[in-house]
Amino acid sequence: MEFPVERREAPSSHAPKEVQDIAYHFTTLAHKELGDLLRAVVLFGSAARPESTHPHDIDILIIIDDIHVAFTQELQQAYRIIIENCVRQTDKRLHITTLRFSNFWEYVRTADPVVVTMLRDGHAIIDTGFFTPMQLLLKQGRLRPTNEAIWSYWARAPQLVMASKWKLMLGIIDLYWAVINSAHAALMSAGVTPETPQHVPDLLREHFVHKGLLKEQYADTAQRFFDLQKDIYARRIETVAGARFDRLHQEADEFVKTMRTFLE
Repeated sequence: MEFPVERREAPSSHAPKEVQDIAYHFTTLAHKELGDLLRAVVLFGSAARPESTHPHDIDILIIIDDIHVAFTQELQQAYRIIIENCVRQTDKRLHITTLRFSNFWEYVRTADPVVVTMLRDGHAIIDTGFFTPMQLLLKQGRLRPTNEAIWSYWARAPQLVMASKWKLMLGIIDLYWAVINSAHAALMSAGVTPETPQHVPDLLREHFVHKGLLKEQYADTAQRFFDLQKDIYARRIETVAGARFDRLHQEADEFVKTMRTFLE
């Protein structure tokens, strides 16, 4: 296979031949369409390592010139279409990461861990004179994170811890709506037009429990989930243990399956 883009045999170029061929073919197509907009095209990630065989993903970093080119919304759209077409013509395993030149330098300045990883493992297919020198500086230990970068990364940690708790709460809200929606479906199948979710437990009792069609525990379940979602939105409950979430998940799943029987 021939490649109009000149192959660069760098010491870091240890990727399997199949991966290299795919990366160079993609780069040839992209360079033909984008030309000098490309400041660098770099093969990186696990697929660039010699032990990689038939990788699921082939990571390519593209650094585009936003210094000499006005990266307008129209150009962004055209760029996305071109890259998608190049991937389609090459290999669906390609995963493209795009960085603007100015952003790349900011990440290098702060020794951002993601960019440092790209520099450590990357093999530049196109390099307009900056990527390989940065790799050398990294190898020499001259790229060091700033205090600003260190504290910026640390600041994300407690925020993510809090976010994980809220996502668990949102999972309970999803379970609440699973209970309410399935109850609405069961009531509608019995010719009952449901009112607000607040009325669902009483409607279940009136139309199903009192007629011996449903156990009281399911009306209690609907009430419990309604009260729980109110407490979550009012921030009276801000976290739940994993074991309790598992029990709620099991309870909601059983409720939904029981409501399904009324639709048969």
